Amino acid sequence: MVRGIYTGASGMRAQQWRLDAVANNLANVDTDGYKRDQVSLKAFPELLLRRMEDDGVYKHPFGSGDAAPIIGRMGTGVELNESFTVFTQGSPKETQSDFDLMLEGNGFFVVATPYGERYTRNGSFILGKEGFLLTKDGYPLLGENGPISVRENNFKVDAEGNVWINAIYPDDPTVMVSRRANEWEEPVLLDRLRIVEFELERYLEKQGLSLYRQSQTSGPPIEITDERRPKVLQGFLESSNVDPVLEMVQMIEVNRAYEANQKVIQTEEAMLGTLINQVTKFG
Repeated sequence: MVRGIYTGASGMRAQQWRLDAVANNLANVDTDGYKRDQVSLKAFPELLLRRMEDDGVYKHPFGSGDAAPIIGRMGTGVELNESFTVFTQGSPKETQSDFDLMLEGNGFFVVATPYGERYTRNGSFILGKEGFLLTKDGYPLLGENGPISVRENNFKVDAEGNVWINAIYPDDPTVMVSRRANEWEEPVLLDRLRIVEFELERYLEKQGLSLYRQSQTSGPPIEITDERRPKVLQGFLESSNVDPVLEMVQMIEVNRAYEANQKVIQTEEAMLGTLINQVTKFG
C-alpha cells in the first residue's frame, strides 16, 4: 500500500512539471520569437511479480535460482526525462519597422551581454543613444565585424543579412558620413549579421529576456556562412510558435491526471488506515 502512495505522488509531481511548461508557454504566447517548452516523462523500472507459492510443477532454467514463476510486471511510478525547447518556425508578423528583423529558417541572432555572447530569435531591435542596434534590454546586435552602428532611416538589411547604408566620403576617405534616406546615393555595405546554429539546438538553455545560451549538450555555436543561411526579412517579426488552443487542452489534461493521482493517494491512505485499525483491534 505504501508503494501505491509513492506511485501516486510521483504522478502528481510529473503533472506539476507539465503544468509549469504549459503555464510558461501560455504566458509567452504573444512574445516575439518565443519557442514553446515541452516536457518528456519516463517510467521508473518495472518490478517483476512472482508467485511465491505454486501447486504446479515449475522447472526453472539451468543456472537460475529463481524457483517462483513470473506472473507479470508492476509499474513503480514516473519521473522527468527531459525538458526541451521546440524550435518550429513561428508565423511572420509585418511591422514595417526598419528595426524589426526576422529569420526565415534555422538560426539565431547573436547579441553581446556582460556574461558573454547570447543567442535569440526575437528580432525586435531599437536604436541606442550611441547609434548601435540593441535589443530592448540594451544588448547590442552583433555583425561579423562587431556591434552594428547605423542611423534612423538610413540603413537596409537584405535577405542575406547584409547591412547597407547610404554614405558619402568627404576628403578624408576613412570617415564615412551617413545621409538621410531621401538623399541616398550609392549604397555602401556596412557589415553582415552574424547568424549561428547549433548541433543540438533543442538543448539550448533559456536565460530569460528571449535569450539562449549554449549548454554542454547543445554544443558550441556554428557560424552559418553558406547556402544554409536563413533568409532575413526586414520589417517583420517572428510570432511565438505556441498554439494557445493546444496548450489549454493540455492544461485540462494535466489537471485531470493530477486529480486522478490525488485520488489514488487518498484511496491508498484510506485502505492503510483501515488495515491499521483492524490489526490494532485484533492485536
